[in-house]
Formats: sequence, structure tokens, C-alpha cells
Amino acid sequence: MKVTFLGGAREVTGSMHLLEAAGRRILLDCGLFEGRRQESAERNRTLPFDPAHIDCLILSHAHLDHSGNIPTLCKTGFRGTIYSTHATRDLCEILLLDSAHIQEDDAAYLNKKHKGRGISRIEPLYSKEEAEKSLRQFVTVSYDRPLPLFPGVQLTFRDAGHILGSAIVVLEVEERGKKITFGYTGDIGRETMALLRSRTPVPGLDYLVMESTYGNRMHGPIADTENKLAEAVNRTRRRGGKIIVPAFSVGATQQVIHALYRLIQAGRIPKLPVFVDSPLSVSATEIFRLHPECYNEETYRYIMSSPNPFGFEMCRYLRSASESRKLNDIKTPCVIISSSGMCEAGRILHHLKNNVEDPRNTILIVNFCAAHTLGKRIVERVPQIKIFGEMYRLRAEVVVINAFSAHADRGELLKYVEETDGAVRRYFLVHGEEDQAAALAESVRKMTGRDAVVPRRGETVEL
Repeated sequence: MKVTFLGGAREVTGSMHLLEAAGRRILLDCGLFEGRRQESAERNRTLPFDPAHIDCLILSHAHLDHSGNIPTLCKTGFRGTIYSTHATRDLCEILLLDSAHIQEDDAAYLNKKHKGRGISRIEPLYSKEEAEKSLRQFVTVSYDRPLPLFPGVQLTFRDAGHILGSAIVVLEVEERGKKITFGYTGDIGRETMALLRSRTPVPGLDYLVMESTYGNRMHGPIADTENKLAEAVNRTRRRGGKIIVPAFSVGATQQVIHALYRLIQAGRIPKLPVFVDSPLSVSATEIFRLHPECYNEETYRYIMSSPNPFGFEMCRYLRSASESRKLNDIKTPCVIISSSGMCEAGRILHHLKNNVEDPRNTILIVNFCAAHTLGKRIVERVPQIKIFGEMYRLRAEVVVINAFSAHADRGELLKYVEETDGAVRRYFLVHGEEDQAAALAESVRKMTGRDAVVPRRGETVEL
């Protein structure tokens, strides 16, 4: 039995790991890599294995850094089953189709812009048709329901509490007369998330591959987060500016809207117009209604009693590109929430292009941005940023509120390690930048007395 770390090793995008056990090749996640454009294109288009030789894919959750390259996997030869929770499959239906739509639109925009300049034509990574075909290979599984996959291999999903449908993957493997229990966390949710159920402890694991996004960072208290959000909104309003929020359509968008609603209800911010400029967010919000199994009791009651649980009086959801373009004509303060969260694709690029050079405006970053992404350069307040191949001065105020992240922080990750009851023989820290993963590994070693390593991309480990 062995595991090879093919993506999300010493980095926070492109999660993909290959487990070879009981004579089978099991892929854990197949995410899009986001970073330097040329490197991203090469890594996403060229998978580091023969897809035809993968027996199945197990998907931890729907975020594109874990699911976004599934259409490439399928169109290049994978014919096996994709296992996920019910909510993850429903979210993937809109996320993967939207990803294909964005790639096609961005390619068309850039090809039109570069026409006649002698620049090679850009092709999307995959088409909407290819994304739709990949969805036909999904088989959904409920939480806490063991499912035999192959002789000697059994799968169970446990709630990860990260986003709707997110799961911790537990594989029980019998091989050569020995039984090994292998765990893969995907992304672990926070204990204080307002909407979802808390993550489920999984005792009795022999090996654990665990995320480390915030391996050496702590989130601030929720009260401090809302104070910072209120101050940013009020400060921008006084300047007469707009608040531009790049946010993932699943999870972060709903959290931000929920927080704005609470602040408006409390009279702490004015009733500014709030636009959610993402067709995906509209569809995702509808899917949120369909999966009560993912919510804590308070949220469940709220959703069942409200006709529009994540909207409020001054929130407007936009689907069409023409509606999106009209936001450029607004000259008064407002909030515009748009995807993607790392500012690598989608309508957010147009909003940034039109607003970053105005010092009255605020760019509000509410989720983790990986190295070499446009979002990361904004977080670092680089004086000039490139959007659609052209340079723009970053003159807008930049406000970063990481506490909206759905990722567990350092303290919560260590608590999760404690909840595994000390039986784990070896920990593998992934989905974290090298310094974050290394810091968490050192803490895990001190706390448990067990081995904790930070694997490199392409490294194979015998279990």
C-alpha cells in the first residue's frame, strides 16, 4: 500500500493524491492548480498518470481546487466511478459547468483582443459538453454509510464541516492479511461556522493525510471579524466608493451575505445595495436548500422558514452579463460580490479592472489566496497588477478578513489531531504553503510523539 502526492503538496491548490491499495489505484481529489499562468496551463492539461489506469476517484468536496480538473481526467481516458456525497455532486454540476463556461468566455475574450497580433489562439481547458459528460460518472454516498468499493477496500464519508457536502474520506483496506485504516481530510471546517454542522472526529486511523492551509495562523473572534467588516463598509461609504468582494461562490459568498445582513439588522452599517454578480452563486444558494443533512439545527430552522435564506431586502442576484456590465455605471456606494475568490477567472476580473485604480473603492479579500494568484498580489498590495494582460495601478484600499475562511485555523487543526485519539502512526500535512505545513507538522510531532511529514509533489510513501 502506498500513496503518491501529486498536487496540493507544499501548495494550496490542485489537490490530487494517488492511493495504491489492494491492487487498485484510487485517486483522491482532482483539483485545478492556480498560480503562474503558464505553469497552471501545463499542469492542468497534463495529468501525471494515465487516466485510463485509475480505478476510481473519491472526491472530498466541490471546491474547484479539489474537483475542477475532473472533466480533463474523464476526457483523457478515465472511465471509473467518481464517489462523492449527494451535496458535493449537486454543487459539482454547477461548479464544473460554470468553470467550463468561464474558460470558454475568457478564451473568446482574449482571442478577440489578441486578434491580428500574431499571438497563438487560446483554447479552454475543457468545454461545457465535456464537463457535463464527466458528471455522468458520479455515484453519491451518504455520510456515515460504509460502502464496499472493491474486494478489501471500504469507503466511509464523515462530515468535514468545511462547505456543503464536504467529507473526510475514510478507507479501510485489507491487504496481505493486514487491515489498515487510511484517512484523508480534504479541507477541515471551523468549529464556529454559523451555518454548517461541525466536523466529525474519526478515531482509529492508522494514517492521516490532513490539510494545513492555516497551519501556523489563528482566525480572530467572529465579533472582531464583524467589527472589521462594518468599519470597512462605513469607511468606504464615507468616501463614496464601492466595495468589491472576490469570493468563492460556495461558502464564502453565503457567509459574507449573512454577515452583512446581521450588521444591517443591528443598524451598524447602512442599507447599501448589495449585488451578487455570479450566476453560480444564485444556483448554489438554491442547492443549499436541498441538503438539510449538512446544517446545524439553528441554520436548518432558518432555511426552512425563510423564502430567501441568504438574501435580504437590498441584495440582488445577477445572472446575465448585461446586468453585470451595468454595475460599471453605478456611481454611488454599493457592495459587489463576485467570483472567483482568488481573482483568477470570472466576472470579478472585470470588476477589478474597472475599480482598482479608484482610491475611493475597497477590495475586500475574505478567503485564502494562493501564491502567484492575482488575489495574492492584491493581498500583498503590489503597486501594479496585471488583469487581462494589461497593467493597472492598485490604488483602491485593500482589506483582508481571513476569518471568513471556511478552513480550520492552527488551533482547530491541532484539536482535530487530538480528536483522532492518538492511534495515527503517521501524519502527512498537505494543502498548505510550505511554511504553514512545516509549522503544523512540528506541532503535531510535539503533541503526539508520532511522525508528521510535509511531502513534496511527486513523492511516494510506502504505508
